[in-house]
Amino acid sequence: MPTTRCPAAPAYPADPTPPIPETLAYSFTLPAALASPALARAATREVLRAHDLADMLDPALQTVGELTAVACQFTESQNYYLTLRYRFDTLRVIAYDSHPRHTSPRLATACDTRRRAALRVLACVCRACDGTWGFGEAREPGGGTRMWVTLPRASAAAYGAP
Repeated sequence: MPTTRCPAAPAYPADPTPPIPETLAYSFTLPAALASPALARAATREVLRAHDLADMLDPALQTVGELTAVACQFTESQNYYLTLRYRFDTLRVIAYDSHPRHTSPRLATACDTRRRAALRVLACVCRACDGTWGFGEAREPGGGTRMWVTLPRASAAAYGAP
C-alpha cells in the first residue's frame, strides 16, 4: 500500500516588526467567573504596554473592568468574549455576552435599565475621555448582547489630569 505524504505547508515567516499602536488587535474568550475581569485587565495592561499605548492605561483598564464585570453578570453561558482594537487614534473595546435581547418591550426596558445602571461608572469614564459607549443586540450568529466603548487616545491620555 503506497503512503501519501502531507504536502509541505507554505512558509509564512513571522512578522519581525515590533508591536505598534496600529497593530493592536486582540480577542479573548473568558470564562464567566469572578476572576475574569482581573485577568482581562492584566492582559489589557500588557497588550497596551507592548503596543506603546501605556498613556491610555487608566481609562482603558477601567473600561475593560466594567465591561467584563457586566458581561460576567449577564451572560447565560460559561464564557463571554472581549475584543480590543486600535484604529484611527481610538481604542475600541467590545464585550459580547450571551444574554439575548428580550422580545417583550417591558422586559427589554427593565433589562436595559439594569445593564445601564451597572455601567454607570463606564459612562463617566467615557464622558471624561470624550469617548462613546453603548450596548445592543449582537449581530454575530450566536446572538446575545454587544457592549462597546471607544476611547480617543488624546483625551484618554489626559484622563485624570488636573
